[in-house]
Amino acid sequence: MKIAILIENQYDAKELLYPYYRMQEEGYDVDLIGTAAKTTYTSKNGVPLESDFASQDVSAEDYDALIIPGGFSPDYMRRNQATVHFVKGMNEKGKVIAAVCHGPWLLISSIKLKGRKLTGFHTLQRDIENAKGIFVNEELVIDGNLITSRSPKDLPMFAKAIVDALK
Repeated sequence: MKIAILIENQYDAKELLYPYYRMQEEGYDVDLIGTAAKTTYTSKNGVPLESDFASQDVSAEDYDALIIPGGFSPDYMRRNQATVHFVKGMNEKGKVIAAVCHGPWLLISSIKLKGRKLTGFHTLQRDIENAKGIFVNEELVIDGNLITSRSPKDLPMFAKAIVDALK
């Protein structure tokens, strides 16, 4: 199994690193996908990580699941059309897409959320509802191929749901 984790500046280090290592622990191949390949991105707390590939150089056929960490990075991610196209392709193929905290910002910009249940950081409620999604204030929400959580404290349940969905 291959997992893509999106990375951009201002990512939340906990929301990227916890699933990154947890998916590796399961034996999955994990790639960090940024706007550019082999580029160092810095978390909102100053943790640097280098992307493996650029979103323009990957496709939904390459991966079994996608993880979108929060922080302010999803706002940068949704500005890149190749990243938006990658997320859209993953959804069209029904592949697992997991987003935590502010990660749903990218979902709002990439896929149709009408009638879909999801969660995220509480300030995203209006954004999700404006995208015709249904905001649910719970630590974990699963709706078809979408897995969402609210914050770093939900990461154990979030990661377990991703692993369960891939079995």
